[in-house]
Amino acid sequence: MAARRDHAANVRRWQAMAVATLLGLGLLGLLLYTTGAPHPVSALGAGLMIACATSVAGAAVGFLFGIPHALSGGAPAQQGRYGANTNLEQVSDWLTKILLGVGLTQLGSLWSGLRRLGEALAPALGGQPDSAPFAAALVLYFLVLGFLGGWLATRLLLAGALTQADGNALKLFSSAQEQLREGNEVGAEDLRVQAMAHLGKFSSQAAPATAAAAGAGLDPAEHPAALESQLAEVRAGAKRSSATPEEVRGLFASDDAGLRMQALALTQGNAALGDFESVLDYVERPRSPFEHYHALLAARGMLNRLGRDQRMRLRAAVVAQLLAPDGIPDASDRRWVAERILAKLDAIGQVPTPRPSGV
Repeated sequence: MAARRDHAANVRRWQAMAVATLLGLGLLGLLLYTTGAPHPVSALGAGLMIACATSVAGAAVGFLFGIPHALSGGAPAQQGRYGANTNLEQVSDWLTKILLGVGLTQLGSLWSGLRRLGEALAPALGGQPDSAPFAAALVLYFLVLGFLGGWLATRLLLAGALTQADGNALKLFSSAQEQLREGNEVGAEDLRVQAMAHLGKFSSQAAPATAAAAGAGLDPAEHPAALESQLAEVRAGAKRSSATPEEVRGLFASDDAGLRMQALALTQGNAALGDFESVLDYVERPRSPFEHYHALLAARGMLNRLGRDQRMRLRAAVVAQLLAPDGIPDASDRRWVAERILAKLDAIGQVPTPRPSGV
């Protein structure tokens, strides 16, 4: 395995060196040519802009040709868990077919078109007798070079990045299943949300606030992963915690964002410690998107312990946040959790109330 990785790294290194060498040769040729122009600096600037424009155009086409395709199929246990968004793949297929079709139908006129382009660009390169063919060669050279660079970069970097993202999401889904088997519904829900955010299913609105990170004793520069990990630890140990509901209620009322986050994590891990009125207040009046997300998770874990009136009040608060113009955004992790709360409330409402014996 290590030898295979080293070989792949060497191949990528040689490919990068080849592209860099070709780029250097093209720029060297441009520099040598423009030294003989009447205005060398102006001609060099124009030539660099032509080279950059054609390289970008070629790289864009190379990107379209190099977009990796998501593999279909897989084990039955993995199917239906999530699906990769193939919109970009479809656009890539359509555009590459259009480009190939137009290129093949116009193949006979490509040379004349390239010649006319060279004549149009010749004045920018000094207007010498050989400026037109040099401009045409410059465009063709950097167009092909940009295509190769864009194609290689897409194949080498994008495929790996997408594979890593899908792999991370799959690990999170597996961890969520383990949490669910252990009876930790809130932890499983949180991991599922993180996995779907990795897959780009919605934008993450739960970026930890700087105040919450500072209150938890974390460096704001690294708080996203560190604070989430700390909250997960508090949530996992909530059932073994010696905290009392009164103490958790006091944490909810604190002005310290870190202490409030601890109260939410304790409530997520052990609904018996939670204070419904505090959680409802957090749902109705969000302090930050991050605290609002975790308040929704806490409310999700408390549903089975709520009475009818409390469930109705929670439903009204969640619906109000979903409908408010400045409330929960569309396609966000908070909306996902809010909709799951409403679905669970509907399911609870459909369970028939047991009748007293003898009635």
